[in-house]
Amino acid sequence: MLLISLIVLPFIGSLIAALFPANARNVEAWLAGLISLAALILTILAYPDVTDGGVLRQEYAWLPERGMNFILRMDGFAWLFSLLITGIGLLVVVYARYYMSPEDPVPRFFSFFLAFMGAMLGLVLSGNLIQIALFWELTSLVSFLLIGYWHHNPNARRGARMALTVTATGGLCLFGGLLILGHMAGSYDLDVVLSRGAAIREHALYTPALILILLGALTKSAQVPFQFWLPHAMAAPTPVSAYLHSATMVKAGVFLLARFWPVLAGTDEWFWIVSVAGLATLLLGAYAAIFQQDLKGLLAYSTISHLGLITLLLGMNSTLAAVAAIFHIMNHATFKASLFMAAGIIDHETGTRDIRRLSGLRHAMPYTATLAMVASAAMAGVPLLNGFISKEMFFAETVVVGHVGPMKDFVLPLCATIASMFSVAYSLRFIHGVFFGPLATDLPRQPHEPPRWMRFPVELLVLLCLVVGIIPALSVGGILHTAVIGVLGSETPKYTLSLWHGFNMPLMMSIFALAGGIAVYLLMQRYLQLDSGKGPPLLRGLDGKRIFESAMTGLSRLANSVEDLLGSRRLQPQLTLLVLAALAAAAVPLWLGRVTFGEVRHSPIDPVFALLWVGGAVCAIGAAYQAKYHRLAALILMGGAGLMTCLTFIWFSAPDLALTQLTVEVVTVVLILLGLRWLPRRLEALRRRSDTGVAAQGRRVRDLAIAIAAGLGMSALAYAILSRPLPETMSRFFVEKALSEGGGTNVVNVILVDFRGFDTFGEITVLGVVALTIYALLRRFRPAPESIDVPEQQRRQRVFAADWPQPEAVDKATGYLMVPAIIMRMMFPIIAMLAIYFFMRGHNLPGGGFVAGLIMSVAIILQYMAGGTAWVEKRMNLHPQAWIGSGLLLAGFTGLGAWWFGHPFLTSSSPHPVLPLLGEVPLPSAFLFDLGVFLLVVGATTLILIALAHQSVRGHRVAPAFKTGRGN
Repeated sequence: MLLISLIVLPFIGSLIAALFPANARNVEAWLAGLISLAALILTILAYPDVTDGGVLRQEYAWLPERGMNFILRMDGFAWLFSLLITGIGLLVVVYARYYMSPEDPVPRFFSFFLAFMGAMLGLVLSGNLIQIALFWELTSLVSFLLIGYWHHNPNARRGARMALTVTATGGLCLFGGLLILGHMAGSYDLDVVLSRGAAIREHALYTPALILILLGALTKSAQVPFQFWLPHAMAAPTPVSAYLHSATMVKAGVFLLARFWPVLAGTDEWFWIVSVAGLATLLLGAYAAIFQQDLKGLLAYSTISHLGLITLLLGMNSTLAAVAAIFHIMNHATFKASLFMAAGIIDHETGTRDIRRLSGLRHAMPYTATLAMVASAAMAGVPLLNGFISKEMFFAETVVVGHVGPMKDFVLPLCATIASMFSVAYSLRFIHGVFFGPLATDLPRQPHEPPRWMRFPVELLVLLCLVVGIIPALSVGGILHTAVIGVLGSETPKYTLSLWHGFNMPLMMSIFALAGGIAVYLLMQRYLQLDSGKGPPLLRGLDGKRIFESAMTGLSRLANSVEDLLGSRRLQPQLTLLVLAALAAAAVPLWLGRVTFGEVRHSPIDPVFALLWVGGAVCAIGAAYQAKYHRLAALILMGGAGLMTCLTFIWFSAPDLALTQLTVEVVTVVLILLGLRWLPRRLEALRRRSDTGVAAQGRRVRDLAIAIAAGLGMSALAYAILSRPLPETMSRFFVEKALSEGGGTNVVNVILVDFRGFDTFGEITVLGVVALTIYALLRRFRPAPESIDVPEQQRRQRVFAADWPQPEAVDKATGYLMVPAIIMRMMFPIIAMLAIYFFMRGHNLPGGGFVAGLIMSVAIILQYMAGGTAWVEKRMNLHPQAWIGSGLLLAGFTGLGAWWFGHPFLTSSSPHPVLPLLGEVPLPSAFLFDLGVFLLVVGATTLILIALAHQSVRGHRVAPAFKTGRGN
């Protein structure tokens, strides 16, 4: 259970964190810290099991016949990333406790933070391709919330939207590529896929799968041409930047490249796409970083450059280059996280991140200055620091590939040296521009050292940079070897981690890069101090933000053009287009497939049943006709058609369906009736000359033809299915297994809560989303002016209310609705007991959570009808959003409980304990799932009811003209 606990812990912590009050900063920090520490301890405990190529694996049945089990898999490489995610996450939590202001909504921050940690752990530990895609998109979604945390800041909103648009679009491409990859491998199990690299590379679909997967990886890791989103994500709080851009989100792309290296690497396509993207990103990011005036902007572009370095190494098709890439992933996470936190300390204590305003901070902040200078030196690749060793390995691989690889020249070594020169230059700018010179006197705040524990994470990370740089083999040699075997397996090459390899080409490249970087900075120092911050020279025309916004604007204009062409505010043209599209989508495959009818013998026609359906058809046709002239009549006729359907279910001995249909009809008819109250009156438009005679008749004939075609098409399709012999094995299976495996004799309910429980879970989720959507839309809805006036009966009653027009003063039970209102109030406990009765018997007799929820909703609707909105809500503590959330969580945790005991998701169990006095009591776990359904149905229906009912309150509080006319 170690792996599942590692993923579930942060998500549980996220839910708990969201419940704390806004001023509980210390409690939030302790909670997030303890969760991160527990996850870190679990990760460390797993290390012995993943050494020497070991793999920890947990598998939970989901769709085993489709190869879709939920698989968690930890090898050495996944362990390394888990260590970075939890270790640096813990340090960022400690740092954030002192960085975040007491005025910030800290519970929301730590809730999002822990959710992102769980999503990243889920990504690196996924053992199934579909899981990888799921957690990949989840990281994009939660990072959107983190980047836009300060949503009052327009830059934060824009940066979050840009990051989500780019990374989520890449995620969709990745999903398509993973589907193709699983098809090529014959399985979506990651272990199976990794074992079939040769067959995959020779497959005809290798190239499209490679391109789609690389689009996902390159967008996530901000590689050219998708690098523009990452600098704009710096609008997030610095703890978010330190976490997302050092060890987690942007590393997800290179994680994916390394994870699929044994499968996809080794081809010319891989080399040219990955290495060229990495090389361009390495140079562009390093060059642009020199000219940034914002500290976080400088670090953002340096992150882009170092990610390009890792991508370039993985694209070289060399096992030693892959080793160097994995090593640099470790080193970059340590020095970049410490630098982001140091930049946050500078901003926190001085009030600015503008390098042109900062100087001499080593006098006021000597400890922070020392730490930041060491971390910057590691980023520049100075000897005795960890960045130097991985940079030397990078130089060595560029020399080798430059001699024997596809790129047989000095392009790679030359570009690598130039990029390293730029790295030295921007690192020097960070050090010299901020910490040396006279102490700045015009800062927004008086600079001083931060609190001791705010500096502690930076101290620990800088210490790691020093230790790894001085004794690399002793400090991280075993960890690196474990991670490398997790990626390369038996292809792991021999390599050594040491400071000295003699005088060779990589060392000469390092010396030249250090000297050249110092010269570049000295030559450009005056220009950088006077630069306006408009961007690096030669690249100012290539503004990624402007290109992105132009593309989004173009897409919006295209969408508006399509909307103008096909859209309409009138419902009838919209329905015409929808029905025509559905007809076309159904007709093409049916025509190509040449659908034929089956040969099942017809049952004799029962006159009573035929009369029943004639009545239903008359109601349906009448409703369609009356919809144009009389809405109430159309609604009544629609209810009649629904009642005929209900009687049909009874005729065919389907009491569960009949109960559901009946309660659905009652609830929907009442809710629609309440909605009709607020629609504008239907007025016949004045006929224009072009709209008379033949034109109007032609439209009616057209609409009639479309309706007949759709109806006949559906009827023909239904007949084609019903006239074929259905396999008896399915129905027999459910009948035979309902009691033994589902714990109930009501086959329909057992199917809904057990055999097809996942479908039901999806359906109630959709129902909850629909209810929330209706509520959100109606909050902004304003009734038509002519519908605001009070109906005649209520107007008479309100004359006697001294404080009219306040609706709180009126109780309908004392006015014109006295008798029916009293009866409706008395019916509430009776209907509630009836709902409980149908709920409790649902597993063995017709009923269940859905039907019981609708019955309970009817009881609440009656109270609104009897007493009015304000009267009911003053006496009934209704929280439908909480009901929806509780129902969904209860249903979901029921499914997770099955996983906990090693069964497929939402598999029910039926223990029968013997209790004193009561005897044997059946306790099916499906009861909890059905309770979740009940709560969600009641909550969704009540939320829609409240949204409609509040129109009364809102409508009678507006339009002063209506207030003055109450005596008329």
